[in-house]
Amino acid sequence: MDQESILRRLTAAAREFRASGRAPAAPKFAATVLLLRPGPEVYLIRRAASMAFAAGMHAFPGGTVDPRDSTVLPGWAGPTPTDWATRLNLPEPTARAVVSAAVREVFEECGVLLAGPDADTVVSDVSGAEWEAARLALIAREVGFAEFLADRGLVLRSDLLTPWDRWLTPEFEPRRYDTYFFLARLPGRQVTRDVGGEADQVLWGRPDELVDLLMLPPTRANLAALGEYESVDAAMAADRNVTAAFTPEFLKD
Repeated sequence: MDQESILRRLTAAAREFRASGRAPAAPKFAATVLLLRPGPEVYLIRRAASMAFAAGMHAFPGGTVDPRDSTVLPGWAGPTPTDWATRLNLPEPTARAVVSAAVREVFEECGVLLAGPDADTVVSDVSGAEWEAARLALIAREVGFAEFLADRGLVLRSDLLTPWDRWLTPEFEPRRYDTYFFLARLPGRQVTRDVGGEADQVLWGRPDELVDLLMLPPTRANLAALGEYESVDAAMAADRNVTAAFTPEFLKD
């Protein structure tokens, strides 16, 4: 499949949806993270061919909100859930869940943990066997993220995330997501790991080096926006409004 094939599929799906007259699926909240290191370079995964959504596509780490992300409050540092509710234009429990999902997904999909024992520190190494067992338990939903942090005396470092973008899947797609995109800097002394599972390939690169890979429009658009910044610091300091979601539409012609 190439980029033109993706556009043909999307166009055909839009036409079929309009002809069917059916109601659009209700979107689920999701969180995606552009993990950055100096360059600036950004981290991408290629989703495994077995995945039900976006198989074979390059994407940023991310996924849907786990119900436990909204029902259990983890230890917290940085902007409060109330602050995040304003920044994301969401009710406080939902905003807290979206931010928690962003941090959880980065740990699950690339072995990087944006958490620490207090508001000023971040864990330095999460590559050992005990951490790996905990990561797999999170993926299997055997334990909630808040419980995982509490067991280790850690607080979620919400200040390490920068709101970046928000996309709502078009109405014609059977799976729809209201997805918040965040930026996060790779913590010092932590390394990304090829942890398998949903991905069959991982890579780092500058946005202009990655833009020709196979990916869905939101990933491509966010790479292009990131490419406008000359450094990680500049991108992380960006003041971007994410209170309203962008929804792609296909014109009838």
